[in-house]
Amino acid sequence: MTSENNQHTGHPVTMRDVAEAAGVSIATVSLVINEKKNARIGDDARKRVREAIKELGYRPNALAKTLVSGSSKFIGLVADAIATTPFAGQIIHGAQDEAWRHGYVLLVANTDGNQDAEREAIAMMLEHKVRGILYSTWFHRAAEVPEALRETDFVLVDCFSPQNDAVAVVPDEVQGGRTATQLLIDNGHRRIAIINTTTPSPAHEGRLLGYRQALEAAGIAFDPELVLDAAPEQEGGYDAVDALLASHATAVFCHNDRVAMGLYDGLRRRGLSIPEDMAVVGFDNQEVIAAHLRPPLTTVALPHYELGVKGVRLLLGLDDHRDDELVTVECPPVLRASIGEREPAGTR
Repeated sequence: MTSENNQHTGHPVTMRDVAEAAGVSIATVSLVINEKKNARIGDDARKRVREAIKELGYRPNALAKTLVSGSSKFIGLVADAIATTPFAGQIIHGAQDEAWRHGYVLLVANTDGNQDAEREAIAMMLEHKVRGILYSTWFHRAAEVPEALRETDFVLVDCFSPQNDAVAVVPDEVQGGRTATQLLIDNGHRRIAIINTTTPSPAHEGRLLGYRQALEAAGIAFDPELVLDAAPEQEGGYDAVDALLASHATAVFCHNDRVAMGLYDGLRRRGLSIPEDMAVVGFDNQEVIAAHLRPPLTTVALPHYELGVKGVRLLLGLDDHRDDELVTVECPPVLRASIGEREPAGTR
């Protein structure tokens, strides 16, 4: 067996080259390459073909294998905003890592919310016979499922179908709100405010419900005056300071880290200190904000990397699920200095 005629020629090695080097037919090479284990090929012939493939550096035609098998080693991911958000990259990172662990490559399309681009991206992925498609939005919300997705296996990531007719993986907003509030309860606070967003969303309802559940479990009566609404941005947090101080709260759970950043500015302008005068917990763990505030902000992380991982595992059938199941992923706490040292319960 020799590969002299094919080295340094500049031409790709063909299946015919492999067959000649191994002393077998092209059909035999095809059966070995496509791993047809029940084919009547002797062990010696299989060995010669594999050795020829290795020596010649033959690369099977991926598209041809796809046509034979009916699927490829690609997983598609269609997202409405990748470059413009701090979180989408983590979903992609998690999905890519998990796909790679199982021998798949991730094909990513950013549609910027353009429906024509979305249709073209899904059509292209279907043409390439992807194993399935992850469909993701840049924030947790209800999303209409593009009809073309139903031509293959798919999983919704960070979004869900309003009709509850598709498997989806989303952050556990209720658990996240409960965890954020519990951090303040564990530090001895009893009068705890929540600055919630003015925008209806799963995050708005879920985090508020989690807040109420944590209070109830601790035997703390819910007080509507401690529920403050604000725009979900830095200015919203800044503008909420007067209402927060009027509520006589000693601690506050902010809808997101941007609201907490504005709150920091407003409290500092009034000569108040964190956590001595007001303990603060955020949500999102937006690193560029939370880790660099002074003091650094205790927050609850949105599990974007884990959402990407879970999406791939559900798509590949590695984790069991119902076809219409809403799968939630835990939002973990990230402890920093904005809530101070733990104090005995009931001291504030």
